[in-house]
Parts: sequence; structure tokens; C-alpha cells
Amino acid sequence: MVAITLPDGSVRQFNGAVTGAEIAENISKSLAKKAIAVKVDGELRDLGEPIGADASVEIVTREHEDALDIIRHDTAHLMAQAVQELYPGTQVTIGPNIEDGFFYDFARDTPFSTDDLEKIEKRMMEIVDEDRLTRKEVWDRAAAIKHFKEIGEKYKAEIIADLPEGEDIKVYFHGDWHDLCRGPHLPSTKHIGKAFKLMKVAGAYWRGDHRNAVLHRIYGTAWANEKDLKAYLTRLEEAEKRDHRKLGREMDLFHFQQEAQGSVFWHPKGYLIWRQLEAYIRRQLDADGYVEVKTPQLLDSVFWEQSGHWAKFRENMFVVPDEIPSTEDEGPVLSGEGDLMALKPMNCPAHVQIFKQGIKSYRDLPLRMAEFGCCHRNEAHGALHGLMRVRQMTQDDAHIFCREDQITDETQRFLALFARVYEDMGMTDIRYKLATRPEQRAGDDATWDRAEKALADALTAAGLEFDYAEGEGAFYGPKLEFHLTDAIGRTWQAGTYQLDYVLPERLDATYVDESGARKRPVMLHRAVFGTFERFIGLLIEHYAGRLPVWLSPVQVVVTTITSAADAYAKETADALRAAGLRVDLDIRSEKINYKVREHSHAKIPVIAVVGAKEAEEKAVSLRRLGSKDQETMALKDAVTMLAAEALAPDLKRA
Repeated sequence: MVAITLPDGSVRQFNGAVTGAEIAENISKSLAKKAIAVKVDGELRDLGEPIGADASVEIVTREHEDALDIIRHDTAHLMAQAVQELYPGTQVTIGPNIEDGFFYDFARDTPFSTDDLEKIEKRMMEIVDEDRLTRKEVWDRAAAIKHFKEIGEKYKAEIIADLPEGEDIKVYFHGDWHDLCRGPHLPSTKHIGKAFKLMKVAGAYWRGDHRNAVLHRIYGTAWANEKDLKAYLTRLEEAEKRDHRKLGREMDLFHFQQEAQGSVFWHPKGYLIWRQLEAYIRRQLDADGYVEVKTPQLLDSVFWEQSGHWAKFRENMFVVPDEIPSTEDEGPVLSGEGDLMALKPMNCPAHVQIFKQGIKSYRDLPLRMAEFGCCHRNEAHGALHGLMRVRQMTQDDAHIFCREDQITDETQRFLALFARVYEDMGMTDIRYKLATRPEQRAGDDATWDRAEKALADALTAAGLEFDYAEGEGAFYGPKLEFHLTDAIGRTWQAGTYQLDYVLPERLDATYVDESGARKRPVMLHRAVFGTFERFIGLLIEHYAGRLPVWLSPVQVVVTTITSAADAYAKETADALRAAGLRVDLDIRSEKINYKVREHSHAKIPVIAVVGAKEAEEKAVSLRRLGSKDQETMALKDAVTMLAAEALAPDLKRA
């Protein structure tokens, strides 16, 4: 007998091995019709795979949280089938799921074009209608390699050859078409449905190595139903309108150039946003007991070797030889004999050096040390993405040096600061995750146990619900992740909070405890915004460029209906500037509707319109961004009201 325990705790007995499909049928015919896979003791399996021992079993339907991954995996196979049928001789290589969809890399002489996508999609729909049955076979390793070589799939043969000895070689068939795959898969192609779309084509290197062959990638998305697909495509359309790179150009905030890849050229208006954010967060840090420091950009490699970053992070560092370049036209610029230095990719080791200056007592802790530190990371060109992924970045970085008994209090204090700041930024939908020990890590398990418990205790004490991100911690300690949901439902990870016992040990940081003994401080790495570059990009997209008044580079534009009001317009602009507002003056001889459209397109929050009547009455007509209505009031009242609106949230509270 095989005992199957269902999610509600009930147990069903079967005479010998039983499949997920048979269990679903035993529960109800309606469930059997909806079943697409099965979860056995927490592991996803094919619906038709026999279960030969007592187990906890959950039937997976399209509504299940794990269903989407299986649907997308099957849709990738569906696309590969269609491609090979339409373009004989094309080899399939690797086709994983990604966020919101999937891709497949194909080997063929001719790249795909966007025109091919419609044709491939149509064939995919036809294969769904054909309802090709799925089956799994387990092959001998040598036979599998031989088979795929014989049918011209050399990449697939190479993948099999690189798998560990003894690993099962699973081959999934959908009708006659088959591919190497771990599975699980849906029972047949009809279960995929038609809520999918092919999105774009791109180039890719085999196994991501630029020394290897160039492959041709097709990206797609797939969903459980048409409604979810439509919502996703609508969200993409809205995201395109909000793209910070597009809005950055239109609003004249910043630009990028090939000659400085991954580094931002901030224009006056863009840097004004930066300055407002920096002033705001500096006020929060001052109020929360931080001291601000400044540390060097360029440090000897010995320093990074001591910290452990040289071994773990060197490929992402800009390494600089410590020598004077040759000025001779002939011969090498550098001899290669100089010692190596590196631009700092993070501030933490330098902050330890400041902590080590002079003897620290337990009474000095916690010491909260902040820096708006400019860092450099050698990101691959293809990974760069506007403000979101750069090579030069400035963090609102800080490190808290504390005793072990202070971890919970300091963590709660930071969580309160983080929530307050993001509420001020108009982003209150925050999901918290505790990222635990990775496979490759420094420190012993006992230390990790204490560190993870301390962060969990702090989250609980703060009354916050959280999930665990198993194995996602930093190599030196666990961390908290903050996942924010923006105005159109996208999730962003912002800020960081990491607990570290390792770096103080590596860099020999100590304090004197109550008994006079030397002890290691705990180091808490934390940032609220993360980097200014990425955070500004996030804000631009969240607000679709319509930034709150206090952050807008230009808060008010004063514009005229008639040239007769030019002098009064200047008077109005001067009065607003005197109240601390950032004001532009537009007295061009253009029609007022044209000027209003132009300033609205530039995302100016308030347009102050003045004409002959306003000049006579010492009044102003205010038009808000996104509204067609106007409000007319006395100039002095408008100045008072707008000056109050233009204050940063923390200054309003004060």
C-alpha cells in the first residue's frame, strides 16, 4: 500500500505505485481535468510519474503558484518545436525561464528578424491545437551523446558530455520532437494554452562567453490566461512610456556617451534632483546619529586582499598599476612592473580603517559612519542599463560598528529610518526578505546562526512580516532585502542591510570591553537609497517623470498670455524665487496653449499664467500638471501656498 497525504491532512491509500493523474482522478473528475503537474514531498514532478512510496502530495493546477514556471518552460519547448519545423537545420541550445517569460538560443547561419516572430507564433498556436502528448525517457549517457550528434545537435551533445557522471539523462518528447531537459512538463501541448507572445530577437554567445560562437536568441512571455497576458503587455507599454532613459532626455536631466560607458553626465536639472535627495538623506542621517566621512578612491591591492574582495570580487574591479605612464611615442605606455591598485567598488574596508584610528571603547558603540562614497564596478558593457546599472555610482552608504547585544536595536532603528524615508518618497508597498547563508561563505555555522537569528528577531520586534531568501546572503553575512512595488506594479530591490562578523576580523578591528579585553565589533552595512543613480532612475519611472514638487528641477514656470504682462510676469517670478522656489520665466510671444503644452510635456508641476487681468489685480492663475482646471488667487497667497508645497517632506513635518 502507498499512503498519500493531501494538503488538507487527509490520507488516501493506494494498492502500489500511483501517478499524480490517478490521485487527481481519485479526488474528483473536475480536479483531474485541471491538473497539470504534481508536487511530491515539495518536489515538482510530471503528472504521469509513478509515486511508489508514502508521500505528501499536492496537485498542481494553472492557479497554483508553481504553475507559471512549468507553463513557461513548456512554451519554450513549444517555440523550439515551431522554429525547427519552420527552419530545418536550426539547432536548439539552452532555453531557460526568466522573469516574466523565457528565451531560447538557436544556432543557425541567418539571424532571426522581428518579422519571423509572427510566423513562429502562428505555428506554435497550431502545435497547441494538435495536442501533442508529452512523455519522458531516461537514456544512457553515451547513447544520448551519440543520438544528438547524429541528428546534428552538437550543442546538445556538448551539454550532455559536461553533465556529472551518473546523472540521469532525461529526454522529453512532445509528439516526435524531443529535447534534453530536467522537466517537469505539462501532459500535452494543449495544456500550454495560447496566452503567450514572442517579444524580441537578440544575439548571444554560446554559454555567455564572447570567445564562443554567436547564437540567435528569441525572447517570449507566457501566462496562465489571456487576461494576465494582456495585463502584462499593458504594463510593458506603460513601462516604455516611463523609461527613465527616454524621460531623462526629454526632461534634459542626464545623458550617456560611448567614451564613458556606464558613467552618467548629469545636466543641471538632473543634478538638482540629486542635490535635493542628498540634502534630504543627510538631514535624516544627522538626526539619526551618524557621523559623515570621506575616504580615498584608489587603494593598494594589498588592502583588498586583506578584506577578501580581491579574491571574491576582483573581476568587477578597475585595477590600476601604480606607476607613471611613459610619454614616449614608441613602446608601451605602461611597463607592467608597478604594484597594483584598484578603484574602490565599495566603501566598507576604508571605513574600518577610520574605525581603527585610536582605541575604541564599548562606550563608543554603536558608531554610525556614513559616506556619500563614489565607487566603481567593472560591469560588462552588455549589462549596463541607463541609471539602473552603471560603472560609476555614488551610494548613500553607512556602516554601523556595534556590540553583538546592540544588533537587534540597531536593526530596528534602521528599519524605522528606511520605512520613513520611503514613505516620504511615496513608496509604501515594501516586502521584506531575509537572505541567508550562501554555499560559498566566510565564517563558521555558529556565527551564521547568531547573525541570521539577530536579523529575524529585529524584523519580528519591528512587527514586520518577512520571507526567507535561502542562500542569497552575502559571502560575509546575512542581509535584509527590500522589495518595493511601484505605481504600475513592478517590483524593485532598493537599499540594503547586511550583517558582517567577517570584515572586522579580516581587517583587525577591535574595541575594549567592560573587562578591558579586546573584542571584535559587529559591522552592519546599510544604504537607504542604494545608489543615487539607480534611485533617481526608479523615482523617474515610478512617477512617470512627474516628480513631487520638492524634487522637481523646475517647480514653477511663469508664463504670459500677452506681452503687456511681461513686467508683471518678472515680478511674479522674482516673488516666487524669493520664497525659495525654483522658477523659470517664459515671456516668449507664443500662444498660451502652445506654451502650456510644452511645459506640461517637460513635467513642470505648476504653470503660473499671467495676463493683463492678473497684472491689474496682482493675481496669478495656477495650472497643475495633469489638470485642465485653473485656480486664480492673489499673488501673495500663491507664493505662501507654493512655498509650503515645495518643502521636502521632513521639513514640512518640522
